[in-house]
Amino acid sequence: MRGLMAKPDGSIIETPITANFRDGLNVLQYFISTHGARKGLADTALKTANSGYLTRRLVDVTQDLVVTEHDCGTTEGLVTKALVKGGEVIEPLSDRILGRVVAVDLVNPETQETVFEAGTLLTEDEVELIESLGIDEVKVRTALTCDTRYGLCSQCYGRDLGRGKLITIGEAVGVIAAQSIGEPGTQLTMRTFHIGGAVSRAASVSQVEGKSNGVLRFTSTMRYVTSARGEQIVISRNGEAMITDENGRERERHKVPYGATLNAMDGQAVKAGQALATWDPHTRPIITEYSGRVKFENVEEGVTVAKQIDDVTGLSSLVVIDPKQRAGQTKGLRPQVKLLDSEGNEVKISGTDTSVNITFQIGCIITMKDGQEVGVGEVLARIPQESSKTRDITGGLPRVAELFEARSPKDAGMLAEVTGTLSFGKDTKGKQRLIITDLDGVAQEFLIPKDKHVTVHDGQVVTKGETIVDGPAEPQDILRLQGREALARYIIDEVQDVYRLQGVKINDKHIEVIVRQMLRRVRITDAGDTSFILGEQVERADLLAENERVLANDQRPASFEYVLLGITKASLSTDSFISAASFQETTRVLTEAAILGKRDELRGLKENVIVGRLIPAGTGLAFHEARKRQAAGTDAASGLVEEAAAELVVPEQETTGDAEVA
Repeated sequence: MRGLMAKPDGSIIETPITANFRDGLNVLQYFISTHGARKGLADTALKTANSGYLTRRLVDVTQDLVVTEHDCGTTEGLVTKALVKGGEVIEPLSDRILGRVVAVDLVNPETQETVFEAGTLLTEDEVELIESLGIDEVKVRTALTCDTRYGLCSQCYGRDLGRGKLITIGEAVGVIAAQSIGEPGTQLTMRTFHIGGAVSRAASVSQVEGKSNGVLRFTSTMRYVTSARGEQIVISRNGEAMITDENGRERERHKVPYGATLNAMDGQAVKAGQALATWDPHTRPIITEYSGRVKFENVEEGVTVAKQIDDVTGLSSLVVIDPKQRAGQTKGLRPQVKLLDSEGNEVKISGTDTSVNITFQIGCIITMKDGQEVGVGEVLARIPQESSKTRDITGGLPRVAELFEARSPKDAGMLAEVTGTLSFGKDTKGKQRLIITDLDGVAQEFLIPKDKHVTVHDGQVVTKGETIVDGPAEPQDILRLQGREALARYIIDEVQDVYRLQGVKINDKHIEVIVRQMLRRVRITDAGDTSFILGEQVERADLLAENERVLANDQRPASFEYVLLGITKASLSTDSFISAASFQETTRVLTEAAILGKRDELRGLKENVIVGRLIPAGTGLAFHEARKRQAAGTDAASGLVEEAAAELVVPEQETTGDAEVA
């Protein structure tokens, strides 16, 4: 039985296919099933090429990553927790840290004893012990923070997933990561064919339930008001509810959305399975924090709003029209509501001279009437949430490519650049002016298109990196405002979401390896006493080497910021011109290399394959190391100065493994 089927545009056909293939389908049901069949065939043909190209780009960006040493000695790492979405544990901590190396000593929170010392590889037994001790987070070594100059170290990579023990030196982990991410893409493109458009839709969540007994605690960001009916309505965007055990340790944490009704209060004892907060999953409300009489502004029927009558209930409501569909002069009008007190004066935000001003965005259904009295916590309008179109990896594969290419998403949201108090300035044509005044009193202005939904309100205190405009996050902003760990977490979670939806399991470390390569270039923000120029983009390894040289002479090192490059750009901006030329834009790459007189050190696999040498992976790595040592030994023994050695044409010349553009 195939069940509900989707049309090619993603909408669902209301009559399901109830017959199975053994009994046979009637004509109508057969025709309904052809939608899915055609979609499957078309997808298979189109997506195989896409998936193959993604794999090729991934291989190209990571091909020079080989495990070259045992331990780089860093204490940096990623703090890893269990992955929780909507209160459900999607991936327990044990699965996420299995086969990783502990970055800093792991301490039992109850006894303060060291459970595992830094540098311990976590096997199944160790992971089980961590779970039983109730440890919630572990800082593990990761490819992202590895300090090895060229390649990776065994400790930062952890367990070899093919053999079950610590990865050995010489393993080409970059290519393994690229293939692990690319290969399911090829399979999944065919999988749409197997599902055949049968609708697999995630049920919308409408409440938060506690999973364990304990005491409910709210984070400092949680704000709520008490309505006239005595209900507590959440008015914060990023408030979270935690359940702590008798020792005060956090057992679980849930996001509570704006407009939710709280069923339990801070400090209250709650039981497992108890609903902590409930909300309407189909609409997003706009709630008033103040009471007063509603006064509409720019709410004109047929101009900024249209009247809609519900077929079922017969009730009429006003819906805000898209400004693009309005005529000339009315485009700049924004329907909004002000509140008046009993004397007819505008209600002010407490502690300020700013009057309460609530703007309605496009598609808002206004539930209030002009002049109506409203109390605190009442709903002024609702924004309908459209039910998601059917998702399968066809939506997912371009999503993975978009993440790895670090592209800006359509209708991207916006993050606060600084911590401070938010206010609205004078609107310009088609844009609204947002002002954030930081703690030192310095104001920063941002212009935001009027059709974008601002999630914050006048007088709200925002922290750096907090979402202030609705929409998908921009990876460059996450890196700039929240740092590379936050960016890595974002990319890992988003990529894993796409694959998890299809039931494919990929280890996080593969994605970390790719993200490391996307972040391998840095921009100089202060050159110090180094040979770099301000604003120059260089390889991180070269910068660290130069900083070491400068520090050894008691001079000032350069400071830098990470630059996020998409996988195609990262492949083309690699130090090896042979590798870049064999990937894309051959003429441009070779011309640039010739003009700059570039030198290729033949460090990656690709360059060595092209010039016909043994690749520096596996036994080839040991072979090249031995040749280098031998060359160094003969030079030392004969006491030749470097200049003389360079003039001599001996077979050892090949061991330095250089290819130069003359």
